[in-house]
Amino acid sequence: MTALRGILGDLAANPAAAGLDRSLSCRLTDLEQVVLGRLSSGSVRDLHAVPDGAGVPKADIRLTMTSDDLVALTDGRLSFGPAWASGRVKLEAGLRDLLRLRKLL
Repeated sequence: MTALRGILGDLAANPAAAGLDRSLSCRLTDLEQVVLGRLSSGSVRDLHAVPDGAGVPKADIRLTMTSDDLVALTDGRLSFGPAWASGRVKLEAGLRDLLRLRKLL
């Protein structure tokens, strides 16, 4: 949770994220957990983990990765662009959100 708060907090604090109010999810494939939250008012709120499964609500912005990749992103051993390009990190969102997020990432 600390690693995810770090990444998402940096994203939320970026001026390009001003005005965004979106639900977020991060599926951690090796832990079979999904962390849900909300990006709103320049911060990330209500982060909580739930077991992965069919009942997990679909968020507006969805990340998928392993917990090791999440930690590597947080401590700077892995950059988002190359991780996304190689398929280690997946990002799904609507076209408008993707265009806005590319400025942030």
